[in-house]
Amino acid sequence: MKIEQIYTGCLAQGAYYIVSNGEAAIIDPLRETQPYIERLQKDNVTLKYIFETHFHADFVSGHVDLSKKTDAKIVYGPTANPDFDAIIAEDGQIFEIGNIKIKVLHTPGHTMESSTYLLIDENDKETAIFSGDTLFLGDVGRPDLAQKAANMTQEDLAGLLYDSLQNKIMPLSDDITVYPAHGAGSACGKNMQKETVDTLGNQKKTNYALNQPNKEAFIKAVTDGLLPPPAYFGMNVAMNKKGYENFDEVLNNGLKALSAEEFEEIAENSEALILDTRSAADFAKGFIPQSINIGLNGDFAPWVGALVRDVRQPILLVTDKGNEEEAVTRLSRVGFDHILGHLENGFETWKNSGKEIDTVNRISAEQFSSEYFEDIKILDVRKESEFEAEHVQNAYSRPLAYINDWINNVDSSEPFYIHCAGGYRSMMAASILQARGYRNFSEVDGGFSAISKTDIPKTDFVCPSKKMQL
Repeated sequence: MKIEQIYTGCLAQGAYYIVSNGEAAIIDPLRETQPYIERLQKDNVTLKYIFETHFHADFVSGHVDLSKKTDAKIVYGPTANPDFDAIIAEDGQIFEIGNIKIKVLHTPGHTMESSTYLLIDENDKETAIFSGDTLFLGDVGRPDLAQKAANMTQEDLAGLLYDSLQNKIMPLSDDITVYPAHGAGSACGKNMQKETVDTLGNQKKTNYALNQPNKEAFIKAVTDGLLPPPAYFGMNVAMNKKGYENFDEVLNNGLKALSAEEFEEIAENSEALILDTRSAADFAKGFIPQSINIGLNGDFAPWVGALVRDVRQPILLVTDKGNEEEAVTRLSRVGFDHILGHLENGFETWKNSGKEIDTVNRISAEQFSSEYFEDIKILDVRKESEFEAEHVQNAYSRPLAYINDWINNVDSSEPFYIHCAGGYRSMMAASILQARGYRNFSEVDGGFSAISKTDIPKTDFVCPSKKMQL
């Protein structure tokens, strides 16, 4: 038997590849299927089942394409009702893969169909659980994503999750390995550990959600402090439930190389968003007017989902040469399939054509310090928790994730400054501000990390963990 965790850092997502005696199963596969096909061929095994722990909200799974290419059966837990052929398992149903077994444990709460898959090895020993979004390391799945579909409150779902954990997960042996669907950085939880594998026994000791004295306390603990889910989540759920365009077609469309003239014509005659995936530093020096910068070297796909929101949005890509396929692939993982092409050879093509170029007024932390005065207006686009830990005195907290909500309240005549932690997020904000007509600001290179080394007055640092205990 072989178990391989295939972890994708930018999505903080874990897929699982399991092989036993010539047969294989894959749990929660990513959108692109070719890496799985190559693994199957290399191991000379047949994919028998594709197990889905639930209808994912934060990414589009590869289950539909993978099933078509391999004839493997898609398996969901009880109550799932997809628009494509799938096995809807019963609670306790067992599936055989080679010499091992997978037992379905229906664990509703995160969503109604959420299920945990219990692996039973060749010696009939319960060895591991693939817990999906039911149990994370350090946390449990948020119970607010399925409340509309289930006609339940988040408190109702949290109560169901408590019952699932107490009745299905907690009675299992402490030496069982926990393989979750997500790790730290995912918006599917709020307190995840950086590790991606652990024992159930250790989680019983350290996971705050598993150590609540009763259901009432559990419900309060897991619903407290939940931030609004990213707007694209519901659209990803729909794609996972209803099906989607073949990834190969999406990739072919995105890899269509466009000249500067073709690129400009499509941009002018469509409602396409120009998405520039270069680094913040390169973008600041010059970009196509109205472009939005979301750098590929970061949490690219989740930020596209948070800021663009509508997965049906047509997109024109500007990338560093050679990064076109990666950009298209990562966009497709979160459901952005309407990619009309990319600028051939990147921004240099536009620059060499003599067409109009825009820039961002990016300044150093030292210059920011020299321009600082008591009533200066500063927008800090970091997360609220980062802001609360420490910030420039008199700065305003304006998290990037909510820019579409606060941008219209920004005075277009009063000068202001923006920064994040290091410059990645503030350049996104700068590009959106300029696309909406704001020119009265400066973006601080290096963000708070650089600002903290200057003599600009700052609040006293408060450790987030200590703050939670107050």
